[in-house]
Amino acid sequence: MTPKEPRVWLERLDSRLAAQLQFLIEADRLKCVLRGCRIADGSRRENSAEHSWHLALFAIVLCEWATDTVDLSRVIQMLVLHDIIEIECGDSPVHDKDLSASKAAREAVAAEKLFRILPADQRVRFHDLWEEFEEAQSPDARFAKALNRLQPVLLNHLVGGGTWLDYDVDEEQERSVTRNIAAGSAALWEAAELVFAEAVQNGWLKPRL
Repeated sequence: MTPKEPRVWLERLDSRLAAQLQFLIEADRLKCVLRGCRIADGSRRENSAEHSWHLALFAIVLCEWATDTVDLSRVIQMLVLHDIIEIECGDSPVHDKDLSASKAAREAVAAEKLFRILPADQRVRFHDLWEEFEEAQSPDARFAKALNRLQPVLLNHLVGGGTWLDYDVDEEQERSVTRNIAAGSAALWEAAELVFAEAVQNGWLKPRL
């Protein structure tokens, strides 16, 4: 059965379960969305599903370093959901100015389309979690955002520049898009600063002008 063929078997299920399974089937498409970052061995680009899994693991391992007390379960839910909208609108690398300019509008449309597959209560809850992450005002969301920015920093360093070289990034530009690491965790921002300094020394990030 191809994704475009009708799934007749779903029609024989309870409507709530059918909607939930349909959403999960759609979510599988996230495995096909490629990001700018390479995986740590440099062999290929990371996909968005792998990115979301990795971030959930970051949260489990690093939650003790959050600046504020956080609800780990909510942080993980945000991280699993935050990029699912890329099924509809693709990845928008932070250093791609054209894609970044239209990112919010494209993602809002994608979120409405994707979350409405779910039963009403889950549709609202998941959309609210996604919006909370995007706004990054709550302690949970600030920590989730910090992890989302830290992970690509580590991958870029591990592959010898990665998207920093792709987009000819200087250290001030990189700090400007990753500064919210500091809002979620002072310790993780300190780690990021050390990575930036070494990346500049190695020629992977251009020095501040």
